[in-house]
Amino acid sequence: MSFEHKGPASPSNYEVDPRDHFYQKQQGTIRLLNSVRVGLTVLALLSGITILGTSANAIMVYNNTHVSKGFNLALWPDEFDLRPTVALVVGSSLVILANLVSLIFSKVRMLQNHTLVHTSMTFITPFVGFLASIIAIAFFYAVNVSSTVDTLQSWSCQWGYANMRIEPHFGTLCKQSKTALYLAVILIPVEFIILTVAGAQMGMERKTKAFVPAPKPSSPALS
Repeated sequence: MSFEHKGPASPSNYEVDPRDHFYQKQQGTIRLLNSVRVGLTVLALLSGITILGTSANAIMVYNNTHVSKGFNLALWPDEFDLRPTVALVVGSSLVILANLVSLIFSKVRMLQNHTLVHTSMTFITPFVGFLASIIAIAFFYAVNVSSTVDTLQSWSCQWGYANMRIEPHFGTLCKQSKTALYLAVILIPVEFIILTVAGAQMGMERKTKAFVPAPKPSSPALS
C-alpha cells in the first residue's frame, strides 16, 4: 500500500465559508433568545401558580365563612361581588396551562423534532398567556370600580386591622388579594416580553434555514 504525497495544504482549504460563519452566529443568538424565553416562561408559570393559590384560597375562606356560624353579626355583606377574584383564578389557570405547555415543547426533544408544531406553540402559548392576563386584569378593575358593592379585596382590607383568631383572618386575606393582583399586573409585561422574544426567535429560525450548511463529502480512502 502506497501513500501519494499531496504536498502542503493550501491555505484556501482552511478558509471559513461566510455562510457557515453566519449560520453559527445566528444559532448562538437563537440559543440566547430561547434561554431568555424559557427563563421568563418559568417566572410566569410560578407567578400564575402563586396567583391561583392565593385567589383560590381566598374564595375557599369566603365560602366557609360567608354564612354566620356562631357569630352575632355576619362576617360578609349581603351585597358582595366575588367576580374579580374569580377572574384572577380563571386567568391564572390559563396562564399556568399556557406556560406549562410552552415549557414541555421547549424541553421535550421528541416534540422539538416536529418543527411546524414546535414553532407554532412557541408563539401561540405566550399569546394565550398574554391575552389571559389582560382579560383577567381588565375584568378585575371593571368590576372593582363600584363604590357601593364590596369585593373580597375591598372588604377584607377594610377590616384588615381586626385581630381574628379564626377564619376569615381579614388581614391575611387582604395581603393575599393584593399579592395576587400585583402579580397579575406584572404578568402582563412579562407575557408581552415572552411573546416578543418568541416572535424574534421564530423570525430568526426561519431566516437561518436558508443558511444551513450542506453536509460535507466523506474523505476518500487512502490507497
